[in-house]
Amino acid sequence: MTTKDEVKIKAKELTPEEQLKSMTEKVDAKEKIKEDAVSKEADETFKVEEGRSKFKREDWKDRFAREAREKLDNWVPRTQLGRDVRAGKIENIDEIFAEGRKIMEPEIVDLLIKDLKTDSLFIGQAKGKFGGGKRRAFRQTQKKTKEGNVLTFGVMAVVGDGHGHVGLGYGRASETLPAKEKAFRNAKLNIVKIPRGCASYDCSCDEEHSIPNIVEGKCSSVSVKLMPAPQGTGLVIGDEMKKILGAAGIKDIYSKCLGNTKTTFNTAKACMKALNKLGDIKL
Repeated sequence: MTTKDEVKIKAKELTPEEQLKSMTEKVDAKEKIKEDAVSKEADETFKVEEGRSKFKREDWKDRFAREAREKLDNWVPRTQLGRDVRAGKIENIDEIFAEGRKIMEPEIVDLLIKDLKTDSLFIGQAKGKFGGGKRRAFRQTQKKTKEGNVLTFGVMAVVGDGHGHVGLGYGRASETLPAKEKAFRNAKLNIVKIPRGCASYDCSCDEEHSIPNIVEGKCSSVSVKLMPAPQGTGLVIGDEMKKILGAAGIKDIYSKCLGNTKTTFNTAKACMKALNKLGDIKL
């Protein structure tokens, strides 16, 4: 028996009401498919006409990057160095260091260094039971006055491109965001060129993955000594100091820290003073 005969037998077994119901369901299914295709085509047409097809919701990172580009485009330089950079006469930041000129505007660094990385050091501590608060980027201080307690927030920021340029800055304000902006601004103004090399006895490569000689920096009771290390060693130093060395492009190093190293504020300054001594040494 063929399939057609089976369908006829099944149709004969169904009542007229059931046959009408099955036919109605089939017709409704076909009409629904056609309506979905028409609505999809109309929706795409409306998107193209209204320009919604190219619209993409930007996240906070894209929004900050867009605002930074707009601010840089609208920048009007006030110093002669800024005018030279804006006009394209200076295309490399190393030319500024070679001439010994001082950077007075942070937009100069933004224009000359495209892939500038920024980070904040954890110099503060959140409130916790029995002094067990977590570390945070904002250091809160308090001053007693006649009007009451006046709060001040401090932030220490580090900027660098990973190719020998690094800067450390500190900013204070009555609120957290202005303090953070001041810190990044000061870090860009304090950016310096750090020579790199490979001076370890266990490594004979020519790559710039470490420092060329032993240097030492001191701030208050903290003393930081940096020593060259072979490839694969990594940064043998505190976590917060790794941010400074990583921003400078140093991948392998040995260190020796003495004093109250829990005070990240002084330890970071000592580490930066040690790196600055590399620039003072003529190789």
